[in-house]
Amino acid sequence: MKIFSIVGARPQFIKLAPLSAALQGHQEFIVHTGQHYDYAMSEKIFLDLGIRKPDIHLEVGAGNQTTQITAMMLKLEKEMLEKKPDLVIVFGDTNSTLAGALIAAKQNIPLVHIEAGLRSFNRTMPEEINRIVTDHVSQYLFAPTQTAVHNLATEGLAAHTHFTGDIMVDTMQNSLQVALEKSTVIKDLQLEGKTFNLLTLHRHYNVDDAAVLQHILEALEQLGETIIFPVHPRTRKMLDNSSYTVPGNIQLTEPQGYLDFVALEYGCKRIISDSGGIQKEAYILRKPCITLRSETEWVETVQEKWNLLINPSEKNIAAQIAAFVVPEVQHNIFGEDVAAKMVQLINAI
Repeated sequence: MKIFSIVGARPQFIKLAPLSAALQGHQEFIVHTGQHYDYAMSEKIFLDLGIRKPDIHLEVGAGNQTTQITAMMLKLEKEMLEKKPDLVIVFGDTNSTLAGALIAAKQNIPLVHIEAGLRSFNRTMPEEINRIVTDHVSQYLFAPTQTAVHNLATEGLAAHTHFTGDIMVDTMQNSLQVALEKSTVIKDLQLEGKTFNLLTLHRHYNVDDAAVLQHILEALEQLGETIIFPVHPRTRKMLDNSSYTVPGNIQLTEPQGYLDFVALEYGCKRIISDSGGIQKEAYILRKPCITLRSETEWVETVQEKWNLLINPSEKNIAAQIAAFVVPEVQHNIFGEDVAAKMVQLINAI
């Protein structure tokens, strides 16, 4: 088959890597929308994960949601009309996901949604709208967890649903040893033999308001522990535009490539984040995860007591983090050999 694999953001590149490697015998076009264009969050991740250069680069770049999605749709429509793919694959819940799904649906091209069925039940999140719409226009829903399977059945989509597990398991298994052997980030940041926390923040409700971001960072100062903070471009813009001085225990770094970030995850004491994908990576690496959100689409990580949700507006954030202890036992909730299962399903289409 002629397949369009549409990606545009860091989490999608991570999911693409093992699937693209497994799609032998098909004519795959990797389509990069340009949603993430920072070197460390885009080009370097392709290099780190051994993904070939995109066959089609739309170069959409920055913009508000409407502008960005519209530009993607116009360019995707042109490419699909010209190349006439037999199948379109979209990943996750970004603007790139939604744009690809809508154009495939309008052109009656069969659509696979990888990471289908996730629900935070918070419709103020743009990602939640992207997930719901994409699921309801897809013919093949590849669900990463049993909770996702249940969500899809509740919405009347059971006939289109396939439980595959989460493909990020494959990416981590393929990359961890490489990261530990090749990455120099622990040495470069002078973290050898030291205990540190790893922090990421990028959700609009955490970083777009300077007062909220300041509250979070000051709460983390009270933790009294070293925190490594690779700063997302969105967050960096807010910090650069304010007169706020970041607490001394928080060490800012540039965004990290995938292998360097995995090395930091592996070496840290705990992970503090508002990211969906990093919650999974923390679980796979058996690291305690603090999620600075009031809800999560990865509910299993909370149920297994490896992930603690903290509303970022709370005042006792540091105390909750310090008191959080994970169990000794961890269950496999994300599956294994996921890419092989997905390709088997794709081959049967």
